[in-house]
Amino acid sequence: MALDVTDLTPRIGSEIRTDVATLLGGSEAATIREILERRGVVFFRGLDIDDAQQVAIAKTLGNTVASEGEGGIYKISLDKDVNKRADYLKGSLFWHADGSLQPRPNLAALLRAIRLSDTGGQTEFCNTYAAYDDLPDSEKKAIEQLRVVHSVERSQYYVTPEMSYEEVKFWQQSPTKSCPLVWTHRSGRKSLLLGSTCDYVEGLSVEESRALLARLRDWATQPQFVYRHEWQVGDLLIWDNTGTMHRALPYPFDSGRLMHRTILAGEEPLD
Repeated sequence: MALDVTDLTPRIGSEIRTDVATLLGGSEAATIREILERRGVVFFRGLDIDDAQQVAIAKTLGNTVASEGEGGIYKISLDKDVNKRADYLKGSLFWHADGSLQPRPNLAALLRAIRLSDTGGQTEFCNTYAAYDDLPDSEKKAIEQLRVVHSVERSQYYVTPEMSYEEVKFWQQSPTKSCPLVWTHRSGRKSLLLGSTCDYVEGLSVEESRALLARLRDWATQPQFVYRHEWQVGDLLIWDNTGTMHRALPYPFDSGRLMHRTILAGEEPLD
């Protein structure tokens, strides 16, 4: 079955209509990857697939990270009985990209809605390729060579602004990483690398660093760069992690919201 593609906003997000057999067979995988890189987010509605099929679809698109969860499925839940790292996952409510501290950040992720909250819980994505493209040339030149130190510790201050000494020491065990503010991809395209793990800009004062990072985040998350997904149970959504940021909108922590995620391993280094 051919792909029927509808763009949902001018700059980001497309719905693809096809059948499960086409996705499992992989005949359209190259096309889906091309759409994903160009549009940042794609989703499929009404597929009615299970975990094994989700992983199988992912494998047609790239290499999966089998160590994530069980059999390639990681359960996104704020219920500690479902996910022991539920407190850490509260950081998903703030703009971020996954794996910026890894040598090769995740290529993409597949997310499937299992149970939804009655209120909230939508997911927003912003296109960091488009955000960079629309910067004035003078701004591009000013930030082109800047580097930003990323840390897990910094991201946790969004969740717990007044961390205890023990909490600070725990998160400081995770290594930091210096990353380019502007990521030049092997395709030649450039994207902004921002998000809650951004700690400080090397070579700038604390005040200048915080102001710049906040200003660029506000720029990249303007409405023209953002797609908000209104979930339905069974939706399968894929986002390009190398050219977007994302966040979940607030929802009751006891709502039972459950998403199943499969990660595609990174393919290009970030250094």
